[in-house]
Amino acid sequence: MAASLGRAAAGNEGLGGPGAGGAGLLTRLQTSALTIRTLSSSNSFSQNLPSCLWKLGRLNHVAIAVPDLEKAQSLYKDVLGAQVSETVALPEHGVYTVFVELGNTKLELLHPLGEKSPIASFLQKNKTGGMHHICIEVDDIKAAMTELKKKKIRILSEEPKIGAHGKPVIFLHPKDCHGVLVELEQA
Repeated sequence: MAASLGRAAAGNEGLGGPGAGGAGLLTRLQTSALTIRTLSSSNSFSQNLPSCLWKLGRLNHVAIAVPDLEKAQSLYKDVLGAQVSETVALPEHGVYTVFVELGNTKLELLHPLGEKSPIASFLQKNKTGGMHHICIEVDDIKAAMTELKKKKIRILSEEPKIGAHGKPVIFLHPKDCHGVLVELEQA
């Protein structure tokens, strides 16, 4: 290897210089650089996307409906060692919430609050609980609502409600989102 590097440095052999026959490393590197410049200056996938007045941000949380909130809290805190918040009642949403910190995102444990709770009906169909929704942050929730309505994505409320983090949230109909209930939260 050292001998090859010495010859290449001395006579540019293997780098596309004299004695390389035009097929050396330098020629290949120049060709690769030209290809990369051409690809990066051509219309990329992201340049073909329509411009939006709002942007999706990070995954804020994954929500899990649980039939027994205390057992679920204990699993994440005592068994798995996660940091778990206190229980917070959100009567406007018909839920009790508990957040589990994961470092890069959170889990939101949901338990019914009241008979008209959407979580109660979810748990009637899914007795052991399960994933309820995902929450993604957006930089402009009002602009997102306007644009999503134009694109025929159903929003489950006329106006944003204040969510568990004290910020405006909306929910998108799962039938318009490939079977997933999507919550958008103002960042």
